[in-house]
Amino acid sequence: MKYLKANPNSVSSKITATTVAWLVLALNAGAQLYQEPKGLGPANIKPAILEKVGIDQRLNEQLPLNTTFHDESGRTVQLGQYFKEKPVILALVYYTCPMLCSEVLNGLTSSLKVLQFTAGKEFEVVAISINPREGPAEALKKREGYVHRYRRAGSEQGWHFLTGEEQSIQAVAKSVGFRYTWDPNIQQYAHASAIMIITPQGKLAQYYYGIEYPPKDLRLGLVQASQNKIGNLVDQLLLYCYHYDASVGKYSAAIMKIVRLAGAATALGIGLLMVVLFRKDRRRPELAGPAPEQHRGVRS
Repeated sequence: MKYLKANPNSVSSKITATTVAWLVLALNAGAQLYQEPKGLGPANIKPAILEKVGIDQRLNEQLPLNTTFHDESGRTVQLGQYFKEKPVILALVYYTCPMLCSEVLNGLTSSLKVLQFTAGKEFEVVAISINPREGPAEALKKREGYVHRYRRAGSEQGWHFLTGEEQSIQAVAKSVGFRYTWDPNIQQYAHASAIMIITPQGKLAQYYYGIEYPPKDLRLGLVQASQNKIGNLVDQLLLYCYHYDASVGKYSAAIMKIVRLAGAATALGIGLLMVVLFRKDRRRPELAGPAPEQHRGVRS
């Protein structure tokens, strides 16, 4: 049996060689056209400026309550004025931010509108501008917008929008682990998005990341930060069944606690059922009355 050898001069061989050559040229051209974006590398996929941005959790850290700011009316105030008997929701933003800061405040306001708790009554909201060039005029405009958006009667005194000097801003930002930087290319601040819940004593209790904050988590966070001074019995039960996961900034179910609680409820239910059945058994002879023989007369 004879084996056929490929003829290098055949038409099919020439077509195959030509096709391979075109593929090689195309790959080479693609490699030359592709240029790795400046500031990006195989081990670093984000711009260098973002290395300066982030949030480092500092739970139980004390805020510098003696730092001074300006409120919406231009008065000089100390941060500690807003930390008395109520927990505080803190947001580090800036009021002329074209996008992210408004989303943070919008998400917070939407969640607060669902809660039965009212700003100024059960908690305070404090926003601090990270832009030292902003002043009371920008703060007042922002405050009026969110008080109107919140639409809760009697809550006006619970919203506070502060501005201040770089030193005061940095002191608060450092205490809560909020890292941000000015981007000269786009003339904006680069920063992360989050809110924090602070105890009435000014200590960091919880972080909530992103621009949407589950109302249930916010309620439990406020109850816990207030040391159970607000809320009701149901809130205390939920705090028993759920625990705050600092890594994700959310409450998650504590499975073993739920199992124990369910077991205790089951045992209690069985015990109550046995008591009811036992009482019914004891009452049966009394309800039945005397035996028939006792009513029969003596026949002569």
